[in-house]
Amino acid sequence: MHHGSERLIGLDAARYFAFVGMVLVNFDVVMSMSYGVQSNWEFANQVIGQLQGRASATFVVLAGIGLGLSSFKRESRTVNVTIKRAIFLLILGLLNMSIFEGDILHYYAFYFLFGAFLLPCSNRVLVAMIGLLNIVFLVMILSIDYESGWNFEELTYSGFWTIDGFIRNLFFNGFHPVFPWFGFFLLGIVLSRTLLQDRQVQIQLITWGLAAVVFSEIVSFILSGYLIPADSEMQFLAAADSIPPMPLYFFAASGAALLVIGSCLLLSERFRRTRTFSLISPAGRQTLTLYILHIVVGMGFIDALGLTGRQTSSQAFVAAIMFCVLATIFAFTWSKWFGRGLAESLMRKLTG
Repeated sequence: MHHGSERLIGLDAARYFAFVGMVLVNFDVVMSMSYGVQSNWEFANQVIGQLQGRASATFVVLAGIGLGLSSFKRESRTVNVTIKRAIFLLILGLLNMSIFEGDILHYYAFYFLFGAFLLPCSNRVLVAMIGLLNIVFLVMILSIDYESGWNFEELTYSGFWTIDGFIRNLFFNGFHPVFPWFGFFLLGIVLSRTLLQDRQVQIQLITWGLAAVVFSEIVSFILSGYLIPADSEMQFLAAADSIPPMPLYFFAASGAALLVIGSCLLLSERFRRTRTFSLISPAGRQTLTLYILHIVVGMGFIDALGLTGRQTSSQAFVAAIMFCVLATIFAFTWSKWFGRGLAESLMRKLTG
């Protein structure tokens, strides 16, 4: 199993684009309070609509790839270090939750925790588990009230800080619940075992990714338009959206992740010596720091300027792009003086 360093810069680029996508979605949620509210600017709607639940899924797949790759180097230490990192992310995520309800870090903590114990499993077992996570979620949504705890108008969740509310949110109906989201992390572990630096593999990722995205969109269109009556309770089965994360969504988001990762790996070979690439890769390596900054600084600023809620998607889009440009410059400058991002260094210091 050969792992060159060249593949990693492609992964940095993929992380960077996934981060930009998450900022676009989260600023939109906070500024226009929309999970699907339309603005007058078609382009912003289209982009944000496409990114919802796809950017963060790509991020989770990349996290799985990261864990898989680090386990090649040091089998025995991985579980220990990962458990400590999971605790670190859990604490960070819960602090974050008090500011931003859409936090993903506390879910990450559990993906890493469960993922560390599944590292010895074969690809076949991991793929079977991905299928199982989706099936269990289907069974759950048909038997448990998905809306309990939610106020979808204001995108708030009550009871999160109670034990049963926390567990329900974590495993079933939060923004990124373990069922089926942990499947994205397992997909990353499976991908980490392929020869990602191989051009053929990169082209396969792009092809399969594109096929999965197109397939799920077509099936969703046929199901919702023709097979399931429009007023039926079962209309949600046809959705390829992230809330609730039905199998079609999982398929589409996995496809989008393969497409992004494959493209970044393929293009990074060509562009690795260019300015653009050296400008964005530091940000791709500091995504944990930048994720926290986009909530604390970015949303803090939006709040201070009184721009929370009632803005259009296009205003959110512009604000997000401005934030990403500043974040990219910040990460680039920071990397000139310090190797790692602030949060990344802290995590490494505390967890080994």
